[in-house]
Amino acid sequence: MAQVRVTVDGVEYVDDVEPRTLLVYYLRERLGKVGTVVGCDTSNCGACTVHLDGRSVKSCAVLAVQVDGCEVTTIEGLARDGELHPVQKAFHECHALQCGFCTPGMILQAIDLLGDNSDPDEQEVREGIEGNLCRCTGYQNIVRAVQSAAQAMKPGAAARVEAPVTVAGD
Repeated sequence: MAQVRVTVDGVEYVDDVEPRTLLVYYLRERLGKVGTVVGCDTSNCGACTVHLDGRSVKSCAVLAVQVDGCEVTTIEGLARDGELHPVQKAFHECHALQCGFCTPGMILQAIDLLGDNSDPDEQEVREGIEGNLCRCTGYQNIVRAVQSAAQAMKPGAAARVEAPVTVAGD
């Protein structure tokens, strides 16, 4: 066993873990962070994406012992004082989900993208989320949600996320 000290969603944990335990399983099984979804166990789908020290990582490709001394943010840690993060709001308002399986990882990846590029065009959004797969939506509303969140997150922007107008055939 190895001891890890990690801050997850603002709470510090000190735990003994098996050295081979993947971060995704530590989060889900030990800490109850079930919003971090196990999709493929091969780092191909991105459903398990979390933030590690502020950057998105696929938690099925990280060992729990590797996060010793780090800060992890899961989908459960995004809302503040009962208020959804602007990207969460945008996904809701823009109907950027269907089954919801990929949504937590997609949101965390989108936040990372917007940290690097505060005003991405459609192609930049598609490239920025390409490691996160959605099998339901066709990505149009996901791209709209990310762009809508980008606008809502600009300094001086209204806190409200505007849902884009849907055009027939979309």
